[in-house]
Amino acid sequence: MENWQHIYENFDPIAFEFFVPVHWYGIMYVLALLSALFIAKWFVKRDNLAIKNDDLDNYFLWVEIGVILGARVGYVLFYDPHTSYYLTHPWQIFNPFLGGQFVGIRGMSFHGALIGFLVASWAFTKRHNFSFWFLLDLVAISVPLGYVFGRVGNFLNQELVGRETTVEWGIYVYDVLRHPSQLYEAFLEGLVVFVIMFILRKYKSFDGQLALIYGGLYSMMRFIAEFWREPDVQIGFIAWNWLTQGQLLSFLMFVMSVTGYFILRFKNLKKVQKS
Repeated sequence: MENWQHIYENFDPIAFEFFVPVHWYGIMYVLALLSALFIAKWFVKRDNLAIKNDDLDNYFLWVEIGVILGARVGYVLFYDPHTSYYLTHPWQIFNPFLGGQFVGIRGMSFHGALIGFLVASWAFTKRHNFSFWFLLDLVAISVPLGYVFGRVGNFLNQELVGRETTVEWGIYVYDVLRHPSQLYEAFLEGLVVFVIMFILRKYKSFDGQLALIYGGLYSMMRFIAEFWREPDVQIGFIAWNWLTQGQLLSFLMFVMSVTGYFILRFKNLKKVQKS
């Protein structure tokens, strides 16, 4: 257990160098996107869903761009202490160099990625005449396992660390024992949500049902996991000495997901009654 607690002291977040340093975080991010695509293809084949492989590949290309752009811009808007600087120097948002040194693009936001994903999905459906909610349902059952890679990437990159603790499985971060909260999130937001979505997909009764259930489930798990995660140092607690920015955004996401669920359910019931 002692080796585990001191893992960061013996681990290099840079996997290898190929002209520039390649971080484990970047590798995990790519694996998250690719795994979501392969899982989606598996579900399409397993459940005989009405979408061709070429269309699915094209769609995921659109949403990957939307996710990356949204995640970075979302971090700048929601978490970065230098938001005003980036708004007046937008070309710096994706600048991977700092002081002439390559450091990669640091700072990604899930909620920003979600917004980018939704915008890209909407644009794709308008361009290629697909059902917006059908595609979102497919993503809802494909993304959770891929999300595990993202949180493992946070852990390997020694970021989004947990709060101080005395538990024996804690990790020392700069001589302070902390919860490995990134791994808690990988379990709650990734594995647990995937198992629930895998089961519920068989009971889908209208397009959009799975997507909105996923939104509610993710936001609940994220809200819970934030109790073990250290608040962003540049923000801290935003209310009552316990509420974090991530919890506030997750609560809003939960409310929108539940509201959207009942609106779509009501519309579907009316449609069934008319037919």
